[in-house]
Amino acid sequence: MAHDSQRRQPAPCRGGSDVHTAALRIRAGKVSLRASARISTRGLLAVTGLVVGALLSSAAIVAVATCKLPQGTMPARSRRSRG
Repeated sequence: MAHDSQRRQPAPCRGGSDVHTAALRIRAGKVSLRASARISTRGLLAVTGLVVGALLSSAAIVAVATCKLPQGTMPARSRRSRG
């Protein structure tokens, strides 16, 4: 499978904000795929913030879900699993 990527210089857009462009072309035998994406600097920062928020929140959920309770803090009707 061949993999080609192209990089282009950022082009100024309205309001003086930069636009970042990425293009991708993949060929596998007779099948090929071509895709491109454009995003402004503000949009890139917004997407980064969303990804960071999702990763931090999932890390917090995993940390809370995997912590062990101290001995004797289980509710009366619950049983502690092996481990």
